[in-house]
Amino acid sequence: MSGPGVAIIGCGLIGHKRAKALGNARLVVCADIVQERADRLAATSQGCKAVIDWREAITDPSVSIVIIATLHDTLAEIAHGAVGVGKHILIEKPGARNAAELAGLAEAAATNGCLVRIGFNHRYHRALQKAQALVKSGELGPLMFLRARYGHGGRVGYDREWRSDPKKSGGGELIDQGPHLIDLARWFLGDFAEVNGFAATYYWKMPVDDNGFLLLKTAERKVAFLHASCTEWKNTFSLEIYGRHGKIDINGLGGSYGTERLTFYRMLPQMGPPETTSWEYPMEDNSWEVEFSEFIQDIRLKRQPGASVRDAIEALRIIEEIYRISGYDYDP
Repeated sequence: MSGPGVAIIGCGLIGHKRAKALGNARLVVCADIVQERADRLAATSQGCKAVIDWREAITDPSVSIVIIATLHDTLAEIAHGAVGVGKHILIEKPGARNAAELAGLAEAAATNGCLVRIGFNHRYHRALQKAQALVKSGELGPLMFLRARYGHGGRVGYDREWRSDPKKSGGGELIDQGPHLIDLARWFLGDFAEVNGFAATYYWKMPVDDNGFLLLKTAERKVAFLHASCTEWKNTFSLEIYGRHGKIDINGLGGSYGTERLTFYRMLPQMGPPETTSWEYPMEDNSWEVEFSEFIQDIRLKRQPGASVRDAIEALRIIEEIYRISGYDYDP
């Protein structure tokens, strides 16, 4: 029995990653403003057609799911269009350049009977799934705070790529890798009632930020210390979660970020050195496949996706507040 038909709009690196993670779903249409890119991705799936107009892709009767993997400036426009014709959609993070661009999307989806998932695939890395299971089990006790870092070092010409154009990107590093950090912090700690921080351009000669520092606090005074950077030089991912009875330390995401590892430190009654258990995940990252498989289940069960429009809006609101505090005006 063949799976649902999928259209991928935006056929760059992320579009190819999404195409490889479809499971039993069928890639039936690829759309990109560059015909050659659409042709290249379409060639990976028998019978798939390539178009340059995203409107043609979303109105194709063989398509029931649309994956939107374009630059930030068109994510929301295409999402509204796809929902308007009754398609289920997966939008890559951050979902839009700002929260206002997503206004009404969830309501339109509900009216038209379709589901919207935001591509926060980091939730589905093996170490992050294990961490969530440990937290839910009560092993850490009540959570107190977390701290996380996520960064890379860019490359020659990075300051001339689309991410350095605020009209296309909506900002710099804080809206690039920052949404993953904010989403994971909210996933573990809940909504943030207080937002403080600072974004700055320290190294790259571009009109957008290359570092973002955040101090976020929930109504229950749980705190997240977050740092997103594209002056990290050595690719880094680190997330530490602190509870009253123990600590989780996650490092790496595979590939250039290093082997994915989770270490759980359990506090002993006598305190002193903790009981330590480690898990290592040297295998290939499967977060994209697990995430999309869950979306297929969401659709089959008619349940709201775990990573929702609201999650994107909350992350964007935090980012916008940091930009406001820091004096950046990225109004597109």
